[in-house]
This record gives sequence, C-alpha cells and structure tokens, in this order.
Amino acid sequence: MAHLTGPLLTRDTADALTAARDAGMATWTGSLDLDRSTDTATLHATHWTWQGADYPWPGPLRERTIYQHDGEAWVAISRYGNALIKLVPTPWGPPTFEIDGIKMLPTAQTSPLDDARRKVALVAPQGARVLDTCGGLGYFAACCLDAGAAHVRSFEKNADVLWLRTCNPWSPDPEAAPWQGRLSLAHADVVTAIADLADASVDAILHDPPRFGIAGELYARTFYDQLGRVLRRGGRLFHYTGSPNRLTSGRDVPREVARRLEAAGFRAAPALDGVLATRR
Repeated sequence: MAHLTGPLLTRDTADALTAARDAGMATWTGSLDLDRSTDTATLHATHWTWQGADYPWPGPLRERTIYQHDGEAWVAISRYGNALIKLVPTPWGPPTFEIDGIKMLPTAQTSPLDDARRKVALVAPQGARVLDTCGGLGYFAACCLDAGAAHVRSFEKNADVLWLRTCNPWSPDPEAAPWQGRLSLAHADVVTAIADLADASVDAILHDPPRFGIAGELYARTFYDQLGRVLRRGGRLFHYTGSPNRLTSGRDVPREVARRLEAAGFRAAPALDGVLATRR
C-alpha cells in the first residue's frame, strides 16, 4: 500500500504557485502534500520543478478537488465504480472523502484527524490491541498508533477507499517504518471477517460505519454480538452514529444503538456523536 510521492494540488495551491510565477519570483515555498510538510518549488515560464521532477503549469482547477499528476496531465483524485468516490480538501490539511457527494467525515468545525483523536481517546488505546472495523482513510488507526496502541487491526471493504489512502499523505501506511508490525490493514468486509477473530482478542474497538441506510448490517444485533465476543471484559467500544433523521422523524439513532449494544452485553451511553460502550 505504498503512497504516491508526487505533489498534490488544490485550486488554492495552484493559484498560489501561479501568483508567485506572475510576480516574477524564482521559487515558491508552501505545502504540496496537503499541509503535511513545507517545501520549495522552482518556478519557470513553461513549468515548475519540485524534488528534482518537472511539472506543467495546471489549467483551471475545480474547488473541493485534489489533483495529482498522472505523467501527462493533472487529474482529480476520484474514481467511479459502483459510486463516485473522491478525496476532498479541507481547511485543516487532512482531507475528507465523499461517496456520491456525501461527506464521510466531519470537517465543518474541526480537522477530521482532530475529530478522530477525540473519539480514539475515549477507548484508551495506549498499549491496547485495537479493532478498527471500517478503516476509511485511516485516521482512527493513525490516532491509535500515535497514542501508543500495541497493534491496530483495520478492515476496509471498499477497494476505491483503499486506493484513496495511497493518495492521502495523512493516511498511515502499514508498510512505513514507524508502523511496521503495529498496523494491519485488510481489504475485507468486517461483517464476515470478524468471525475469524478469536474470543476476547482485542482490548478496544472503533466502529465508524456508513449511515444505517447504506450499511444496516453494521448496526445489527448479530454484528454487535460479534463485537462483544471479540472484545475482552472491560474493553471499550466507540460507535459513531451521527444524528440521522433526528430533525425529520425524531428518531434517536444513538439511543437505539445503545439499547442494542446493552442487549449484546455492553454498558452503553451516548458520547460525542456516537455511543461509548464497555464490555460487561
């Protein structure tokens, strides 16, 4: 799962590069990896150079889009298979992603990485064996590793989301030196793959499923029974739910989830934008 090494452009970054060129500057210093780091590009009339490679000046770029160079042109980091999946910039640096225009991570008030950090802290990951059921861009896993988790076992069902991770410098790479042996990432549906995990084999669980209407099986009592089986007694689970349908139907999904988890052997209560549960 090696990450790409070329520069990433947003419309704002491209505008800053071209403004520096038009102002007669010989170099431009800024971020070409979504604020992960800062570097310098050398500017020429027909192209610009970064880390020893030449790149053409981009044409007009769209908002809310991240571009990479495919060797011939600047192309949006998106794919269309069963759905349109797209990496989307944020004001915070770490990007979010969308599936058919639906944003998968909260970004309105905070970085998606900082949001993940708050949720990860609830399950006390230091020294823990962590199950990350729906890996997404890997922010839960990254925060667990940063907090000293012994090992994170992550599953992601969607191959296109796994591809987005290779384009995102903020996604942890299981092959990178800091994480080797501490992060495993499987392209698999956790609903079926969890059957292969041993009883009480994890100390904490992070469960960030898509909305109920998209993946109802990840909210089912049968799946919660499996989560209870693999989590040791006293272990913590954070289950993201959001608040779908609350305004339109009055439905309280977090409390529904909490009741279902209680029936599966947990003590559970709403926390942040989800449910925090402890295995009884």
